[in-house]
Amino acid sequence: MSDLKNHYQQIYRDLESHISNEEEKKYVISKFQELSTMFMDVIDRLTYITEMRVREIEGKQKEIEEKITNVQKVVDGIENDIYEDDETYEFEIVCPYCNHEFVTDINSEISTEVECPECHNMIELDWNEEEPCGHECSHCEQECEGMEEHFLDDGQGDEEDKNSEYEEDDDENRKYDDDM
Repeated sequence: MSDLKNHYQQIYRDLESHISNEEEKKYVISKFQELSTMFMDVIDRLTYITEMRVREIEGKQKEIEEKITNVQKVVDGIENDIYEDDETYEFEIVCPYCNHEFVTDINSEISTEVECPECHNMIELDWNEEEPCGHECSHCEQECEGMEEHFLDDGQGDEEDKNSEYEEDDDENRKYDDDM
């Protein structure tokens, strides 16, 4: 900016020194000043417009940064849901040795044993839920071999129960017939 000012002053001095007629000198200098004022107005307007655009861009950039931050929070939440290996889970366990009920934190499915705080025995944790249990168990929701046998036994037992009921009815009918 100081170069522009110095350059402007140099042109002004040159005009004063090269024009000998005072009236012409005044006219040229006034026109030069008008022209300079016009240029300064244009520069001021351009500066104002540029400043407004920069502010608008900064505002939009802040909005975009906020949206990116919100999206990043959602992505982080999804990542945590998908890759939650390091999270701690709280489980209530009943010790099979001393029947002591306690709550413990388990870091992941990698943990395979927990120590009972009462009897200090190690309790083995079984994370594999896909294998059938192989026996009748009331809590097993899978189709295990023991449950199939149980259903087969129940079907046969029902038939035997029906036959014994018919025999009892026949005995009662005979007694009724004899009484008459």
